[in-house]
Amino acid sequence: MLPDIESLNETLRPGSSPAGATRVAASRAELIARIADAAAQGSAASVFLGTSFDTAGATARAADAAASAGKPLHPLAGLPVSIKDLYDVAGETTRAASPVRDDAAPAAADAPVVARLRASGAALVGRTNMTEFAFSGVGINPHFGTPVNPADTQVQRICGGSSSGAAASVALGLSVAALGSDTGGSIRIPAALCGLTGFKPTARRVPLAGAFPLSYSLDTACAMARSVADCVLVDAVIADAPVVPVVKPAGALRLAVPRQAVLDEVDDNVARAFDLALGRLSAAGVRIEQIDVPELDELPAINAAGGLTASEAYAIHRHTLPARRDLYDPRVARRIERGAAMSAADYIDLVRARAAWIARVEARIAGFDAVACPTVPMVAPAIAPLLADDDLFLRTNTLLLRNTSIFNFLDGCSISLPCHQPGELPVGLMLSHGAMRDAQVLGTAIALEAIVKR
Repeated sequence: MLPDIESLNETLRPGSSPAGATRVAASRAELIARIADAAAQGSAASVFLGTSFDTAGATARAADAAASAGKPLHPLAGLPVSIKDLYDVAGETTRAASPVRDDAAPAAADAPVVARLRASGAALVGRTNMTEFAFSGVGINPHFGTPVNPADTQVQRICGGSSSGAAASVALGLSVAALGSDTGGSIRIPAALCGLTGFKPTARRVPLAGAFPLSYSLDTACAMARSVADCVLVDAVIADAPVVPVVKPAGALRLAVPRQAVLDEVDDNVARAFDLALGRLSAAGVRIEQIDVPELDELPAINAAGGLTASEAYAIHRHTLPARRDLYDPRVARRIERGAAMSAADYIDLVRARAAWIARVEARIAGFDAVACPTVPMVAPAIAPLLADDDLFLRTNTLLLRNTSIFNFLDGCSISLPCHQPGELPVGLMLSHGAMRDAQVLGTAIALEAIVKR
């Protein structure tokens, strides 16, 4: 398991103590070599759909040489970063983890977010597995296998989706950060289930060009890592403009916990970890208030016809799906086909209803530093039952997405922090707010991260 980026850079600093260096590697190039060896092991099965360790090694050697020469380096320089198979990488085929796109032409150029990571000096180690076309929060892929959550060595559990391989790459120590995406929770769900930190920025802050779309209205380019500081660092690289987190003392922070929806059907593990986290925050002086947000109970009715994701996904796949349906994951195909029933008038009504809903919710939470709730209501479920039972899969997927998708619909920003105790299955605490409150949410997360991890 890799440490956070700041610690790793200190370990790899020229002249650092040999004892410290031997914990991870003596150089960035050696680190990449070790990761390449680890990626070949059985525990990393289904994590990558393609690797680029030779190129990553060359990038790492260049960073080592620059560091030895005393040249300034970006904190990501020479460090391993994985790329979800949703983004264009020059010369590679973007499959979105689907055989439907096996014959797609290789990308002519990097997606802007990939280009920005490359420009920072990051060593891009490979393309990570995902739910086909990013259309599920579970993370199962029948074509290329399902990454296994390393948090449990006894039971094979999901990593969550759709950025399943991205989460596994960080949790297994194969990357320091993973570029993923979040349409309804696809960064925060796997971060929560794998014990990582995942930040979904306000969607408009990060370009989506060169990313295979799921929902034009909701898709967000973003990343997960091991800490809030690492997420801030990666966000500053991929966003059009970095934000400076606004950090307040814990005693000056005010959190809202909605009474509606977000605490329904929470399992005992999550309830215990969430209550303990709130207790620690309260003891540290954070003001925590339960509030009514009745608009949360309106969401099922607003999205009854399939919502923005199904309608927009159908628009994207409406020509390919009828012709090549046998190549699609049947569960993904059925979800896409729900969008066929939505008329243009229904879609316009939904867009207008969303705008009015956002205005009402933002008014209710305006006076708080963040809204707090469990990221997902369950710990990572076992893979085998989900493979065998379509009804269980659908119920689990709906529940996994319920809390996170609220803040995509809000067009907001949101971060998941691990809040479980050592030896327990991972649980995430989610802090969220409305659009362009990124500096506020990140600052709140920085102030509270150490408290909830105690």
